[in-house]
Amino acid sequence: MDSLYAISCLAAGLAGNVFALALFLSPVETFKRILKAKSTEQFDGLPYLLSLLNCFICLWYGLPWVSDGRLLVATVNGTGAVFQLAYISLFVIYADSRKTRLKIVGLLVLILCGFVLISHASLACFDQPLRQRFVGAVSMASLISMFASPLAVMGVVIRTESVEFMPFYLSLSTLLMSASFALYGLLLRDFFIYFPNGLGVVLGATQLVLYAYYSRKWRCQGSSAPLLA
Repeated sequence: MDSLYAISCLAAGLAGNVFALALFLSPVETFKRILKAKSTEQFDGLPYLLSLLNCFICLWYGLPWVSDGRLLVATVNGTGAVFQLAYISLFVIYADSRKTRLKIVGLLVLILCGFVLISHASLACFDQPLRQRFVGAVSMASLISMFASPLAVMGVVIRTESVEFMPFYLSLSTLLMSASFALYGLLLRDFFIYFPNGLGVVLGATQLVLYAYYSRKWRCQGSSAPLLA
């Protein structure tokens, strides 16, 4: 029975890592365009900076000196941090102005300082199990804010009746990753994992429902229709 439980935890965590990889790879086309144009054009680097902070905090939560038996949380967020750093580096290299470049570098330093402060405070001010609760609460707040960010895109879909800015595979990957880690958290009885990922399941499912509804209308109207009112 214990072996079945361990296998179930491992399978759910590994599935979450695989589906998260699809999310981390989703901006590749954007950065191909940036590399080709040698310019960031109108793209915004802030979402990647916030994603980096989220990955750092959740990586810290998964490490053994904060939480025991959460290594798959650390691996997925460690991978995510590498991707976000690569994307941010391209923003710095191909920024259209020195002012934009300095802004991105400044925000990156601020994020790194914020993470160092959180990690140092968790070690210096808390012993177990309070340390895990403190970092877990911070990581949960960070995850919820990340999962809530697609609400703006969903609003655009409803307003324009177009799914152009909400790719199907991105929404599907969000749903599958969230479901995998929600199950992982439930198996571990870890509220800080299953609650935010449970919200991610709801948001991912809502995106797919919107996609199914508006993609039909969009095809009927023709993709050449104006996207913005």
